[in-house]
Amino acid sequence: MKDSLVTDDMQNIVGKVMRESVSHPVSTSDIRKWAISVYYPEEPPRLFWDEEYAATTTHGGIVAPEEFNPFAWSTQKPSLDEPKVSGTAFSERELGIEPPKYKAILLSEIRENYSDVRIRPGDVIRATHRITNYFEREGRMGHMLYTTLSNEWHNQSEQWIRTTESVFIRY
Repeated sequence: MKDSLVTDDMQNIVGKVMRESVSHPVSTSDIRKWAISVYYPEEPPRLFWDEEYAATTTHGGIVAPEEFNPFAWSTQKPSLDEPKVSGTAFSERELGIEPPKYKAILLSEIRENYSDVRIRPGDVIRATHRITNYFEREGRMGHMLYTTLSNEWHNQSEQWIRTTESVFIRY
């Protein structure tokens, strides 16, 4: 195998917070609009829009669909007047480390893990982005560096909501 692309500096940032985002409080209207758009042209499940019905479920009220994204519009942090970094783009530069040189970057895999905690009206969600793994291998395109970027969500009570792991290949 070729010399490793992962430097000691890169190895030392694994697990460190690259960036954080904080959502605005989630509204019932946000959840309803998301559900309507996701389920269109079908009617969304009543759990996502009918307060009276949702109160009779094990959730005790309206909850968001698992795939709901409170960061889809604007965020509290970063605010609209701060530079916004894309949710999936990343660079070790965010932690002061020079990334390896590469010709291309590909998103090769996305893994979603959900908790039993659902997003509810009034919740404020904090997303924390970290590089959690590097590994390398040889491929048809040459030496490839795989990097796993984790995006972990917690609500205002620090309850874990979900984790998205995106695996990028650089070559």
